[in-house]
Amino acid sequence: MEEVEKEAALVPPPPPPPPARSVVERLAEAVENIVRISDFRKAYKKQFCNLSRRIKLLAPMFEELKESKETISKQVLSSMEKLVPALDSAKDLLRLGSSGSKIFLMPLDVAIVKNYVSELSSTFTRYKKVLERDRIMERFQKVTYQLAQVLDEICLDEIDISDEVKEQVELVHSQFKRAKERIDSPDAELYTEFLMVYHMSADADVDCSILRRLAEKLELINISDLKQESVILHEMVANDGDPGEVIEKMSMLLKKIKDFVQTHESESVSLTSRDIHETPVIPNDFHCPISWELMGDPVIMSTGQTYERGYIEKWLEAGHDTCPKTQQKLSNTSLTPNHVLRSLIVQWCVENGVDPPERPSKPQSVCSAGEHAKVIDLLRKLSSQNLEEQRSAAGELRLLAKQNADNRICIAEAGAIPLLVSLLCTNDVRLQEHAVTAILNLSICEENKGKIIICGAVPGIVHILKTGSTEARENAAATLFSLSVVDRNKVIIGESGAIPPLVLLLSEGSQRGKKDAARALFNLCIYQGNKGRAIRAGVIQALMALLLDPEGAMMDEALAIMANVSSHPEGKAAITAAEALALLVKVIRSGSTGNKENAAAVLVHLCNGEKQQQHLAELQEQEMMVPLQEMLENGTDRGKRKAAHLLERMSWFMEQQKEVQALAEAAAQARTRTLMDMLRDTASSASTDT
Repeated sequence: MEEVEKEAALVPPPPPPPPARSVVERLAEAVENIVRISDFRKAYKKQFCNLSRRIKLLAPMFEELKESKETISKQVLSSMEKLVPALDSAKDLLRLGSSGSKIFLMPLDVAIVKNYVSELSSTFTRYKKVLERDRIMERFQKVTYQLAQVLDEICLDEIDISDEVKEQVELVHSQFKRAKERIDSPDAELYTEFLMVYHMSADADVDCSILRRLAEKLELINISDLKQESVILHEMVANDGDPGEVIEKMSMLLKKIKDFVQTHESESVSLTSRDIHETPVIPNDFHCPISWELMGDPVIMSTGQTYERGYIEKWLEAGHDTCPKTQQKLSNTSLTPNHVLRSLIVQWCVENGVDPPERPSKPQSVCSAGEHAKVIDLLRKLSSQNLEEQRSAAGELRLLAKQNADNRICIAEAGAIPLLVSLLCTNDVRLQEHAVTAILNLSICEENKGKIIICGAVPGIVHILKTGSTEARENAAATLFSLSVVDRNKVIIGESGAIPPLVLLLSEGSQRGKKDAARALFNLCIYQGNKGRAIRAGVIQALMALLLDPEGAMMDEALAIMANVSSHPEGKAAITAAEALALLVKVIRSGSTGNKENAAAVLVHLCNGEKQQQHLAELQEQEMMVPLQEMLENGTDRGKRKAAHLLERMSWFMEQQKEVQALAEAAAQARTRTLMDMLRDTASSASTDT
């Protein structure tokens, strides 16, 4: 018995589950390996490129998770582990598309084969088996489905990634779900000619036009291609276990093509120069919903929809106040550049050999000689030591920059920005107001944003935000909002100490000041690193005050910011401490569509935090199943996702409650039976004593 126990003790315990960092690093490495695979064969090239591109876009998620210090839940980690075999399957398929046999990858239409030969020879049957051993499109469908299914399980709201990366992953996920790859329409002529040459004897003559078409369509257009094809086919057929006649037949076919290529070497250049690639299909997300053209300058409306800037501006100029796609009424007409989507479009164009759509050309200054001379004279006065001249010049530049885009370009090109920046810390209140407002007006021009940052304007703007007059502080906040549209500027502004004074302005400013501060904070808190800064500066308390305001003038902005910061652990704790849940429930019951979505987004984060049990219990007490079910049925896509997640969490919680209640009832029954047994024993003992 002791020996058995010793042997059992020697059996190693089951290995512990892999740590989160290990899983994330494996996923990052898998994507990196996939990125290295390129130069796909012509057949299915579109599908191979699409698959590779979509997987490549997952890399930023894993890079951010590697840097994150937040714990990944077991449920999310389990889902992420499923990505490993899915990516391995994709890698194998992409390798086949990059280095596999071109003839093997030729889509084989069996009906055409049977029309040509009524009885397949045993040799061709074996080769057909090799060709059809792995149906390429079935593998595409399987890999696509597998990746879509795993991404569907991963709740992005539960992991510490920035909103830009989250949007990118959601875009990839939607592309995988919509992907319905199909086999290219069969080339009957290619199959017929291929089979005809395959079945010919070694010394038979083949029409040169047929060999030319085979060489072109199979992309076997030089000796190097033919040698590589021969090696690959030998390896494939040898691995299939029956290399004899198949190798002989294929070698003969390749030799005929090789002889043709060598004989017509002078014409081979024309073969290589032809455009033998099909025009790739543009992903739906890259089209402008108005023009259905590839977007060169995508911008986001207040409804969250993206359009080509030129087309949506024409829509707004025509007097429309609704979103063309959703028909929602616009809360404002501001347009925010969609830099993430723009980058994805350019990347897709490069990978598919398509010229990226040109952004609207950089505006050229069209100032007249007289106007240019006036600007130069104003800059001379701005540089003088005379305070009155400086104040007057800054005021005129402010007005000129407000009037039109041409003036903004002319003023910036003349060198006004460094001079205006130098005046941001002046002690003269009026001059300071003029300087910051002139910079605000100049920043409206996209090309000027970078110049303003490079000239070191941010510290001066933050100084005004802290110490300036009411007007100067409001315009400083508006300037930071304008500059923070560019992603890299979010980091610079956040690190400059701008967030605490923005939160203060959000609490104490005028209505206009609060609006400007809210817009700036929303933009800045898209960057993950700024969320903690805003929370520590008291942004949740400021937002709660706005949400409780009876007039509700800032309801939209407050909920949008709260949804943004609620993904941060400190944000969840602060929102819980502020007892915001009842207010969020009220919004979901009776708020606008956009506000319902943002309120639900906050609740999703709360119900995945440390106090999820508490929040789920409160939602159950508030009887939120019905409002969420209505949102699931009638809401927008984003709203439906949030509602579905909350309903799932609530169902899980209710099941947990039932189990706890059942255990409690069982324990109570057990205690009752024990007490009854004790009473019977006592009665029996008393009877015996008597």
